[in-house]
Amino acid sequence: MVKKLKLMMDFIKIEHTLFALPFAYLGAFMAKEGMISAEKIVLIATAFTGFRTAAMSLNRIIDREIDALNPRTANRHLPAGLISLREAYAVTALSLTVYFISAYLINQLAFLLSPIPAITAYIYPYLKRYTTLSHYVLGLNLAYAPMGGWIAITGSFDIFGKDFLPFLIGIAVIFWVAGFDIIYAIQDYEFDVKHGIHSIPAKYGIQVGKIISAANHVIFFSLLSTAILFVHPSGPLAIYGLILTGLILIAEHAAVWLLKEERFIQISFFYLNASLSSVLLATVILDIFL
Repeated sequence: MVKKLKLMMDFIKIEHTLFALPFAYLGAFMAKEGMISAEKIVLIATAFTGFRTAAMSLNRIIDREIDALNPRTANRHLPAGLISLREAYAVTALSLTVYFISAYLINQLAFLLSPIPAITAYIYPYLKRYTTLSHYVLGLNLAYAPMGGWIAITGSFDIFGKDFLPFLIGIAVIFWVAGFDIIYAIQDYEFDVKHGIHSIPAKYGIQVGKIISAANHVIFFSLLSTAILFVHPSGPLAIYGLILTGLILIAEHAAVWLLKEERFIQISFFYLNASLSSVLLATVILDIFL
């Protein structure tokens, strides 16, 4: 039983929730301009974790045949037979149930909008077979985080009014995720070219892919800076967080350009990106309270 639970946790990559969950709390704390309730803290976590877990399991289910052909992914749970397809669907159903119940408990608007992220999470895995825009649809799946956190607190979302702030941060997140997903796709360059997977490195080459990735992160940083410095004027701690965010992005691309081993791509993909969102959240929260 314990072994099966560990397999399931590894299957859904629960640690990857660290990428964007801080952005959900960023939206919530910016909306509240102070401490949010324990109930909202828990519901935001369960809603986002449920959604991201469902998105990951759907991605694994839909891509299982492609994963089986790719030497890098052939040992994943479904191709390797470590868990059954029925179990994978059960994980998806349970995760979606947690997500929708959490959205319902948050507020009416959150529940009414909740099907939209679920639909894009289902569409994303198919897009890589047809278009390089799949990188940006993956970004959209995580861009819901700051907007969802804001809606959880305010119960409203008017992008032409005060709710423009989380929308702007959400657009920034699209470019952040697309940038690091392009880096991640470099690992599968030869496989993607051979099997017609539409990643940016496969279509335009690895070097051009690195440049496009860097350009995406320049756009991300520019939009985030606009949000923090002008749309939501912040104090010195948030600005320090913005500076640290820029340094992390520089380190990420330095690792990709200068250190070409696959393990450095993994470091760039997971550790640096997880630290980026956490640092940003921590400094903004401290800025709000201090």
